[in-house]
Amino acid sequence: MSSERGRYRGNDTLLFGIILGVLAFWLFAQTTLNIAPAMAADLEVGTSVMNIAVSITALFSGIFIVVVGGLADRVGRVKMLMWGFILGIVGSLLVGIAPAGAMAVPLLMLGRIVQGLSAAFIMPASLALIKTYWDGAGRQRAVSLWSMGSWGGSGFAALFGGLMAENIGWRWIFFASAAVSAAGMLMVRGTPESKAAVEKDYSFDTMGVLTFMVTMVALQVLATQGSEIGWTNPITLGLAAIAVVVGVMFFKAETNARHPFVNFALFRNSTYTGATISNFLLNGVAGMLLVSMMLVQLGGGLSAQEAGMLTLGYAVAIVAFIRVGEKLLQKFGARKPMIWGSLIVGVSIAMLMPTNLLIGQYTTLAVAAYTLFGLGLAFYATPSTDAALSNLPDDQAGSGSGIYKMASSLGASFGVAISAAIFTALSVDRESTRWLDGMITFAGRQDNVAVRQAALVALAFNLLMVVAAIVSIMLTVPKGRTRGDV
Repeated sequence: MSSERGRYRGNDTLLFGIILGVLAFWLFAQTTLNIAPAMAADLEVGTSVMNIAVSITALFSGIFIVVVGGLADRVGRVKMLMWGFILGIVGSLLVGIAPAGAMAVPLLMLGRIVQGLSAAFIMPASLALIKTYWDGAGRQRAVSLWSMGSWGGSGFAALFGGLMAENIGWRWIFFASAAVSAAGMLMVRGTPESKAAVEKDYSFDTMGVLTFMVTMVALQVLATQGSEIGWTNPITLGLAAIAVVVGVMFFKAETNARHPFVNFALFRNSTYTGATISNFLLNGVAGMLLVSMMLVQLGGGLSAQEAGMLTLGYAVAIVAFIRVGEKLLQKFGARKPMIWGSLIVGVSIAMLMPTNLLIGQYTTLAVAAYTLFGLGLAFYATPSTDAALSNLPDDQAGSGSGIYKMASSLGASFGVAISAAIFTALSVDRESTRWLDGMITFAGRQDNVAVRQAALVALAFNLLMVVAAIVSIMLTVPKGRTRGDV
């Protein structure tokens, strides 16, 4: 246990400073899910390149979040948090100043990668500080407010991004992100340092980190570029082979390492396992947002602002009900509200799948679907996060929190990448969805049927992830209250 725990208790200045850092990723960086078409047109880059830029931030966050979480336990959680703010400022400015033309792709990609690294520094360090400096009901309140920054931030991202892009310009989203990071940095400044006891013979897990990075990058390129390169192309097959072989090397390295950066021993706790796996899968459903936003813009002719306005109910519901999830946790334990929330998310995706409707009918249905989506995530967020934190040893709070948030980032990254790949591939190849012609009649315009059919298939993929999340919770999270429940 950190020695600071007996001397210092977290306050709202620290908590809201942390939340500003969380918002820099989940609100500002995630606006690309909606404004990607506008950014691609302005920067003169292709759709496939923009899809990579959208998902690469979460990918790099996921790759490094556990590494930084482990370092935070040993080097200092406040120090890692402050570095996260600095990286957030730099990454946001790089994206904001990216010019059209030859320098667009280098600056855009570099900025998005640095934004991902910023999230990798902020997420595990901030959760470890919450575990260390808050207890009991106070910790659950802190987790709820932290979740408002992450889940709530992602809820407002499409709406906020659309409003900014249409009225001020998408670049100002990233300039504002830099300002928010600077404000959070000032609020956290002066917080007593917190770290775990360091073993004298501690050694950095270089092999584990390198093999993990290679595996994740290979999988990401495979997911985003596989259909464009060709699934039987030697390059695609080579990437798949690299992912499998190096992935096996990673597992063996972590199993044998004295100080693994991904400690598989944490997964012996079934509650932590269920929270982490379901967290990965439900964050993967972020692909639903990208697909539905692209559908109503490319297929329905809505602007980014009009599309973003459809998600208002999502944003309001997740913020309004996230503390209801906290109360459900206290009354029922983690399992039931996690399942209820996942079921509601599944219903919301099913409501978005009738892409055969007229645009007016579909947008009305979408408003209700997004509202339910926010409600479901609000029920799930706090019980899942608290279940994960409460079942971590104090000396592994940073690394364990890092694994949990790695699940968030990698889930979002791969969910968005795969959903975008499905949608893009099917929407440009009308023949690939001909099998739907005899099953579903598409009302209204017929020149956008390929886009509507592609969205239907991509949304079905997201629904399958929700089903998998529910199964994982039922199999791993025990009934009743977990050890950390009040």
